[in-house]
Amino acid sequence: MTTTTQSSSTPGTSTPGTSTHTPAPRTVTPEAPGTAGLGSTLRFELLKLLTSWRTRGLLLICLAVPGLFIAAVSTQSTLPSDTVFGRWMLASGWADSLVVLAFSCTWVLPLLTAVIAGDVFSVEDRLGTWRHLMMAVRSPRRIFATKVIASVVVIVLLVACIAASSLAGGLLAVGNRPMVGLDGQTIGAGHAAALVGIAWAYAAVAALGFAGVGLFGSIAMGRNPMGLLLPALLAFLLDLCQMLPLPVPVRMALPSQPFVAWRGLFSATPQIGPLLTGLVVSLTWAVLATAMAWLLFRRRDFTDLVYDGSIRRCLLAGVLPLALLVGLTAGVLAGTGQTGSGITRPKVETAVSTTFGHLYRLQTAQLNRPDVTEAQMAPSAACDKGGSLVTDEGPGTDWRCVVSWHLPGAKAVGRAIYQVDVMADGRIVADGDGPTDVNGYFVVKAPYGTAPNPLWQVDSLIDLTSHK
Repeated sequence: MTTTTQSSSTPGTSTPGTSTHTPAPRTVTPEAPGTAGLGSTLRFELLKLLTSWRTRGLLLICLAVPGLFIAAVSTQSTLPSDTVFGRWMLASGWADSLVVLAFSCTWVLPLLTAVIAGDVFSVEDRLGTWRHLMMAVRSPRRIFATKVIASVVVIVLLVACIAASSLAGGLLAVGNRPMVGLDGQTIGAGHAAALVGIAWAYAAVAALGFAGVGLFGSIAMGRNPMGLLLPALLAFLLDLCQMLPLPVPVRMALPSQPFVAWRGLFSATPQIGPLLTGLVVSLTWAVLATAMAWLLFRRRDFTDLVYDGSIRRCLLAGVLPLALLVGLTAGVLAGTGQTGSGITRPKVETAVSTTFGHLYRLQTAQLNRPDVTEAQMAPSAACDKGGSLVTDEGPGTDWRCVVSWHLPGAKAVGRAIYQVDVMADGRIVADGDGPTDVNGYFVVKAPYGTAPNPLWQVDSLIDLTSHK
């Protein structure tokens, strides 16, 4: 009987007379059991945000309120003429959407970033779920990235809902008509649609700077509600600063400037400088604030169930770097030669005369008079601020302009007087002060009935960064 014995060898050894090769074992590093991947974590964060009663309420408000507001205004005889494009709300549906955009940039968008980005981390502190989340994902970097991405997606979705509601409300209530720009020029319906879409997209990017501040506050303050209010408080303070006669470099360095820079799209010559500067400032704020939020997040003690943040840490890690960023940006812009408020008499005179020339042609068409070109009219303006003892520069309500123009075949020179309010952000509102047949009444008697008088109030916009 023959017994066959199977020899076994230890890895790394060989039986004499035989040639064997044992490959080196591959190192496999599978994820720990129960660890969630990036895709599933992101889906979970989006689902958690979108199923929240707060987010659902905001979605409903953003979809319904802008359209209802426009529908209500379209039935009124009084328009919000103190808002940019407000006096044109009954003339074009595209102007209606821009009125909603102007209001949203002042209050709505900062509040949305506060509610979404300002709460995306602190909600875990309030619910005490950090330990469960860390055990499920086991990657602080992945948790941070998914929360940032999810909050940005929801904020952009909310802005898109406001834009869609305002556009639908304006087009249904007023119609797809040409609109009047900020230099009095007529913008065709197709061109207006493109510009309005770009303006809303620009405002959504501008909101990202405040979203970064919200993310930082949500991590730095923990359960403290101050983290939730941080973007809204910042927007309120910057809104007050916008009313002051700040030097142009400081104004352009503020993250709130992009919320008004979109208006430069609707000038006869688009104001590209402020638009690009605002875009860079917004993205820089978003990146810096998010980076500071990550530095705080990676040092968090997630075993502390009563973490309420630190005011001192928030000031040192958040306020100070962002203030230094404003100073650095202002210094860079000052190096381009931009000083003062950016509001000078030549700029005011050019803006008022150019806008008057465009709107005079619009009034001529309303009254069914022979058309006249701006070149034939040769409009000019002589403006003065506060009398001979005051320097003719800077914002104020004490500007006064006399506009002169010529008509073909007429020897007399036409003149119109305007009391002008030049705001610190470059917007001009000129109220007609005679003669009555030109700018003295809100409406004019056209052959088809009464119509709004384009020359009763003149809106324009100064490019603060221009050296002319």
